[in-house]
Amino acid sequence: MEGKSKLFIFTAMPGDTTYILNQAGDTVHVIIPGVTGHLIQYDSVANELVLEGPKQPPSEWWLSYPVILIGVIFLIPLFVKWFRRGVRRQRARRVYLDKQVVYNNLLDRFNPYYHKLPPDLQKRFLKRTLNFMTSKRFKFVEMEGEEHMPLLISAAAVQLTFGLDNYLLDHFQTIYVLKSDYNYGLYNVPFQGHVNHDGIYLSWNNFLKAFADYTDGDNVGLHEMAHALSYTNFIADEGSDDGFKERFRDFSLTGRAIFKELQDGKWTLLGNYAATNYEEFWAVCVENFFERPRVFRQQLPSLYSAMCNLLNQDMLEPGIFVKQLEVA
Repeated sequence: MEGKSKLFIFTAMPGDTTYILNQAGDTVHVIIPGVTGHLIQYDSVANELVLEGPKQPPSEWWLSYPVILIGVIFLIPLFVKWFRRGVRRQRARRVYLDKQVVYNNLLDRFNPYYHKLPPDLQKRFLKRTLNFMTSKRFKFVEMEGEEHMPLLISAAAVQLTFGLDNYLLDHFQTIYVLKSDYNYGLYNVPFQGHVNHDGIYLSWNNFLKAFADYTDGDNVGLHEMAHALSYTNFIADEGSDDGFKERFRDFSLTGRAIFKELQDGKWTLLGNYAATNYEEFWAVCVENFFERPRVFRQQLPSLYSAMCNLLNQDMLEPGIFVKQLEVA
């Protein structure tokens, strides 16, 4: 026999004779006390046995498959979300480079809040608006959409969330735009806008009127975005802002007491509709905070201060922000 041959050993008990049978059929008698189940090589040239060690049982690697599968299932949605966000930001950058002059002029003309911002904050505002706009689908119901409509609607959302870290209202993928007042569900009263789990609904003619008269504390765009912001943070919890949620509790320490006074019949600039429920109270506070800040602070100074802290904005200060943000 030349070279090395594979041999197997068979042992009864320690101390017994171990029979080693090579592939050629030769039998070699060797006593290996206490050794069993080893694979041995017989080198016929060197006339020696080489002990390779015990054979290891097959690894049960397949048992890790469920863990790997669960990990993949968990990571795929995160990857898709990350990829889509990257695509959206790239699209927003392209729109900004192509349309910044046109869109700046539109916002400066139709949005009084934007008009009063200093140039550096206008740039920041426009970029956020385009990020918001490219993250949503705008569906026009029984009307033809125009290019400026998504821009102005997105600006209303960004105006409300300009002082927050998370400003995209991520839960809402679709914004529905209707021409004028519309009927919804079983309600007899026509709607100017509403928010539910499906999306944000706005009537366009009422939206335009609200920003054309920016002093009456009645703004359907800001009102519905206020509902969308609270829905995102307290119902959907997708894209929520932890700082906003924490500060809302502080806001409510003041707000609840004033809300109760309204329900008891006390009159304020907030009007009777603010007493409907606490959600409407919050939305009406938003309208008046942006449109009538000076009167708001005069009549309800503690509530105005709570709104400033909550939204991280002060309409009566040049720099707008109460606390500067690191997030662009």
